Amino acid sequence: MSKKKELDMMSQFPNVSNEQVTLANWRTPPFNQWAFQHVREIVPSANIPNDASQIQNPYREDHDFSSMEIKLVGQRPLTYDEFLKKSGTDGLVILKNGKIIEERYFKGMKQDTPHILMSVSKSILGLLSGILIEQKIFTDNDKVCAILPELGSTAYKEATIRDLLDMRTGVAFVEDYLATSGLMIDYRKATNWNPLEGNESPSDLRSFYGLLDKKNHPDGQQFNYVSPNSDLLGWIIERSTGERFSDLLSDLLWKPLGAIMPSYITVDRLGAPRVAGGLCTTTIDLALVGQLFLDNGAANGQQILPESWLQDIQSNGSKEAWVNGNFIDYFPKMEMHYRSKWYVDYGPNTSSGDLIFGLGVHGQNLFINPEKRIIVAKFSSQSSPLDPNLIPLTCKWVRTIINEF
Repeated sequence: MSKKKELDMMSQFPNVSNEQVTLANWRTPPFNQWAFQHVREIVPSANIPNDASQIQNPYREDHDFSSMEIKLVGQRPLTYDEFLKKSGTDGLVILKNGKIIEERYFKGMKQDTPHILMSVSKSILGLLSGILIEQKIFTDNDKVCAILPELGSTAYKEATIRDLLDMRTGVAFVEDYLATSGLMIDYRKATNWNPLEGNESPSDLRSFYGLLDKKNHPDGQQFNYVSPNSDLLGWIIERSTGERFSDLLSDLLWKPLGAIMPSYITVDRLGAPRVAGGLCTTTIDLALVGQLFLDNGAANGQQILPESWLQDIQSNGSKEAWVNGNFIDYFPKMEMHYRSKWYVDYGPNTSSGDLIFGLGVHGQNLFINPEKRIIVAKFSSQSSPLDPNLIPLTCKWVRTIINEF
């Protein structure tokens, strides 16, 4: 498909079949370039309202990054713009001291366009969980089955909320984004992200957990990336509060944050939210979430997030669990931990992380550097779900931005 046709996708009425974005192709290139900015036209969703009376209006102080280069071993340096193209950038906002110093959009995206966060959604989930734990709705030591007794015969029988938050359950589930059969496909169909085949009966997210009845190792040990852990936490939140996740996120985070635009989240056929990956926001609003880390959890004169929760994310994850886990190869030579749905890179520090970030497939990123007070929010439509070259390159690009100041 030509570049022009990629940009014109979904602009014919009706579209020719090879240019039609569908539930079957929306996460594959080139269809994802359009789909990631129009998710609610493909998958059912629930709105997350903002509050028009509290909207933030960050100051702007443009910085010229045109001369910045990313140094590569055995290759010529990569320019700033070359990296943006190479990494399939759709939207980019960089904040420094709360001011917008860079804002760029590509592939038809605009400032007010909501884009899917993929697994950066998990990081937002981690923040909401901190608010609810502070409110004593539940504790991170609570057993999953104390809140959801119907899961007593599943692999989550002994797991705690902390195990879910830190991806340290022992549930047997292979997170294979290129799978064509098995539990991964069952999961996607249950979340409404894949079409049913033939005479298949409709599934749903909460029924899916009945299939997860095996464990590879005890809970609470190594990092084990399992997206259903996060959707399960979304269910726990709704059961514990008696409220919809979308309403809670709106009332406890999105409105007091001063989000510029409403957001939304995909839901299954029974309305269960895909909190592991279905949140869609504008680039600026994602950056404002990151700013909460730099402002000790406060925005618009309100304390939104517990400061102690943010400090815990930065300092209290297990390096041993990370080293023994199944994601370490994507972050070579990086000393890290994972805490409450956030990745933390120690960089030159030894006591706590100096680069906190959320990461989603196909190049979704939110980076926070407390020392230089820099936030980088980046949306993309990369071809590969998890590119083993682009992930460390993106981290290096962010480090290069930080070193500009």
